Amino acid sequence: MSRASIEIGFVPLVDAAPLIVAHEMGFAAEEGLALALVREPSWSNIRDKAALGLYPAAHMLAPMPLAMSLGAGAMQAEVLAPYVLTIGGGAVGVSVALAAEMGLDGPDRFGDARAMGVALLRAAERRPVAIGAPFPQSMHVELLRYWLEGCGGDPDRDVSFQTVPPPLMVEALAAGQIDAFCVGEPWGSLAVERGAARLVLPGAAIWGWAPEKALGVRRDWAEAHPDTLSALLRALFRAGRWLGRPANLATAAELMARPDYLGVASTLIERGLTGALSVDASGAIRRTQRFIGFAGVEASFPWRSQAQWIAARAAPRWGVDPATAHAAAGACFRPDLYRAALKPLAADLPGASSKVEGALESRIGVASAQGALFLGPDRFFDGRAFDPGA
Repeated sequence: MSRASIEIGFVPLVDAAPLIVAHEMGFAAEEGLALALVREPSWSNIRDKAALGLYPAAHMLAPMPLAMSLGAGAMQAEVLAPYVLTIGGGAVGVSVALAAEMGLDGPDRFGDARAMGVALLRAAERRPVAIGAPFPQSMHVELLRYWLEGCGGDPDRDVSFQTVPPPLMVEALAAGQIDAFCVGEPWGSLAVERGAARLVLPGAAIWGWAPEKALGVRRDWAEAHPDTLSALLRALFRAGRWLGRPANLATAAELMARPDYLGVASTLIERGLTGALSVDASGAIRRTQRFIGFAGVEASFPWRSQAQWIAARAAPRWGVDPATAHAAAGACFRPDLYRAALKPLAADLPGASSKVEGALESRIGVASAQGALFLGPDRFFDGRAFDPGA
């Protein structure tokens, strides 16, 4: 039987795991698909090739489908996000010199968002601080800005942001081009391994369950190939479920370490998959619960409210009317396509397509098709919540 071929671009990051596992472990083939995964060096390559129609689907930063649809950036195209590939998976790190200026003499404050933010802002009062982020329209930028604002700072005044592709983050830090970064694994761990950085907090310390990467799909392709898209979403869901089993993570790390995928040591990749990060030159390990999420509906459902949080935060900087951005966000993340695709898998799907973000302090059951769906804590570090209907 012939298989539908899909060329998909990805950036070498741990959060590309669902795509790589779907291909390597045969989930895509079992759904009748032949995936061709193409490694790209930067998010601008992904954006441009998707906009030009060279990739019908791609590994994307969660804000990218909305930004592209709104024309925020160099290329415009209607892009949908019917699947969240990864929750979390990034970390904030600082150079060894900046760590000393912040008064960090041990690993015990790792993950304390307020203490680390205040220390960074105090250092920034004494000299310029440049922070590397992989792309202007990224969750890294949104989380960094939210964090610094919540610690009493003004990101536009107190720091500068530099766009640095993930694979180049270590070199940029070592060369002094940036003083800090927010990046997906394994690049933060590699910076620590090379003695260039100290990790100060995981992204989950800012927002406990933030959408990090999404499957971006061109609208025209999605409408022309609905069955192929559904098969792709099922393959990704099955890959995410496989990644949710701790016994499989060492195998996943070995697969992803290959040169055509991430091309770094599997031990570094496994740190990102497990959330057990080495945070400084001493080798001190700090484990973050829910550092990264792939598995099940909780991690992969494309909540419209997540896209609307992005829109509310980014629209003014993108030069887009907030009401226009809010409406576009609701049309960009597509839970309807997700539900249609997963119906054959009998997944327990939520009854709602939107929710209050940041409101859950503990694991709680929510209304769902089978009445057995639980969502875990998703708090923002400052205790605020985002109600998309407010």
